[in-house]
Amino acid sequence: MIIRQITDVIERFAPLEWQESYDNAGLIVGRPDDEVHKALLAVDVTEEVLDEAEAEGCDLVITHHPIVFRALKRFNSADPVERCVERAIRSRIALYACHTNLDSAPGGMSWRLAEMLGVGNLRVLQPSETGDGAGFGVVGELPEAIDTVEFMRIIQRRLEVSVVRYSDIATSGVRRVAVCTGAGASLIGEARRAGADIYITADMKYNDFMTPDKALTVADIGHFESEYCAIQLIFDILSKNLCTFAVRKSERSRNPVNYLV
Repeated sequence: MIIRQITDVIERFAPLEWQESYDNAGLIVGRPDDEVHKALLAVDVTEEVLDEAEAEGCDLVITHHPIVFRALKRFNSADPVERCVERAIRSRIALYACHTNLDSAPGGMSWRLAEMLGVGNLRVLQPSETGDGAGFGVVGELPEAIDTVEFMRIIQRRLEVSVVRYSDIATSGVRRVAVCTGAGASLIGEARRAGADIYITADMKYNDFMTPDKALTVADIGHFESEYCAIQLIFDILSKNLCTFAVRKSERSRNPVNYLV
């Protein structure tokens, strides 16, 4: 198949115009009319992921995070980004990213994570101004109220999360749950206005844990942990629409953050 046929499927689900202005989603290395035979899905482009792509004969790597966020001024292997881009070009491996457009797509990242945690009746937490159903984060309800700490332990088990950082516990039980994958501290106010008992996100800073003022509990589960579901989400999008194209989920897509617990 040619790359355009594959990316068209992704972009029908998550159009590139839904990405944020700072983002760099889309085809980063390769040409839309290049022919490819097998795709590897990962959270990030890393040297380990490229090792896997070469070993498995994958000539397209599709990730959630773009390998290039800022303009590269030189290619001299000075850092991992330069090395990965150079290697992809030399190895004729195309690189494509589906980032904030996948975050904001209806049924996208936050929707998938919330469903994994058993949260239903979902609606967008911060709708986009376009009025097309896109937006960041979701809020919904659990089938029944559950002890707050026990719910955080469920999160740990289901998402294989090593550490959950959380604020003062606002209520003994939770029923309404807000979720935003990735760095979601800016949506604490939206979660509060939505009446959430707990807000699950990542990349919270020190003062962010004070912001809720005990109106709700905020829980930071880690950036990678909240976005690992991207691999399965993109796999589902492609496998349902391109039945004959080979798609592999990376086994070497790993968290760059290590925890001592």
